[in-house]
Amino acid sequence: MTKKKWLVGAAAVLMSLGLASCSKTVATTSGGKITEQQYYDKMKQTPAGKQVLQQMILTKVLKKDYGKQVTQKQVNSEFNAYQKRYGKNFDTVLQRQNLTEATFKQQIRSNLLLRAAVKANTTITPKMLRQQWKEYQPNITVARIVVKNEDDANNIIDQLKQNGTYANFSKLAKKNSIDNQTKNDGGKLPPFNNETSGLDNTFKDAAFKLKPGKFTDKPVKTDYGYVVIYCIKHPAKGKMANHKQELRNQIINEQMNNQATLQRVAQKVLKNGNVQIKDKDLKNILSNYIGGQQNPQ
Repeated sequence: MTKKKWLVGAAAVLMSLGLASCSKTVATTSGGKITEQQYYDKMKQTPAGKQVLQQMILTKVLKKDYGKQVTQKQVNSEFNAYQKRYGKNFDTVLQRQNLTEATFKQQIRSNLLLRAAVKANTTITPKMLRQQWKEYQPNITVARIVVKNEDDANNIIDQLKQNGTYANFSKLAKKNSIDNQTKNDGGKLPPFNNETSGLDNTFKDAAFKLKPGKFTDKPVKTDYGYVVIYCIKHPAKGKMANHKQELRNQIINEQMNNQATLQRVAQKVLKNGNVQIKDKDLKNILSNYIGGQQNPQ
């Protein structure tokens, strides 16, 4: 759930900016009370407070321009995908990020709005499609056995040369693999493609070279040990013409991870957003994006 720094704010800070015209008491102590105004005056001086305000401004403008393109169904779909990915650990992941389900859905919506803006401001050329096609890989399903040293990996490969069935591979995975997340399922991983993050690139490259029913005949050295890979399912790429929409989506996904692109899109959106900063202490809050002062009044 790694995203752009200033696009993802802490929920607690976000709440601090919704101040009423009268300054209510936030907390009381033996040394006196702390008001909303005092809290706001402190928070607006902090990097976290400024990041959240930047996010709120951008999201407001994006919602006006692209809100109709982001539906609740899309938000729920992404949310459910994260739930499925993390399974029983999902609530723990949210807690570590200081998020609730509601604030996480807000983040998802903000990112989908930004994606809509990036898509609207990206011209995809035939050359870009051809380049993406070179990198494209359909979803592949493999199993793996992870061991600590190369000799153990070679020993497993020798056994597979005697019996290279998936049934035997699964048996060897349960007996030898140090990957506790997959060993009990015969080393089987969820399907992945060229875009999938969280997997060692050396591992992915080796996996993509395999045909169904084949295994790596040499140990694959990764950051987490030596790996033997067995290919369960590897569809053919087919023709580029049949995958153009997938390729477009992948190009936009890459642009979402390109800081220069995000800077350019944010700059354009904010310049057209008629943003006016009313607090003179925050007059330069967007100077990195649209330059100058934002009309403090």
